[in-house]
Amino acid sequence: MNATLSAWNAADESTALEAMLACCGARRWAAAMVALRPIASVQELSQAADRAWSAMEEADWLEAFACHPRIGERNAAHASAQSTTWSRQEQSSTSAAREKVLADLAAGNAQYEQRYGFTYIVCATGKTGEEMLAILNRRLNSGRATELREAAEQQRQIMQIRLGKWLIE
Repeated sequence: MNATLSAWNAADESTALEAMLACCGARRWAAAMVALRPIASVQELSQAADRAWSAMEEADWLEAFACHPRIGERNAAHASAQSTTWSRQEQSSTSAAREKVLADLAAGNAQYEQRYGFTYIVCATGKTGEEMLAILNRRLNSGRATELREAAEQQRQIMQIRLGKWLIE
């Protein structure tokens, strides 16, 4: 068994919850994961995370989204230190983006939030600033219900990547 997973299975509830909240800021999701302990393998953890995420609702999704900085920014108001560190890594390609791309991302983020009422969420790992801007511009044409589902799927992908990071740190 993975050493981090084994330690998490044995940890007190507060410590276990904190670890899950770094991977996804939805408290109900994190509590559901803690309640499933012990989890026997990395594969079971991944599957359990997806099952728990599929039971979440709009309020949970919005809580998770609020823990992410806007694309091109560095900090989110409700994020843990670990989540903030991971967000910086995930968005590291924006540090190399041209000023025009960063300005367009800032304007697009504002338009997105005004239109949908939540932060633009994209699984930024491996994407350039230009790619994230193109995705943002495409998604600005969606209806709110469609966009909410897309953002929830992006959050699920981010959660899975972060679980993987957590298991090896």
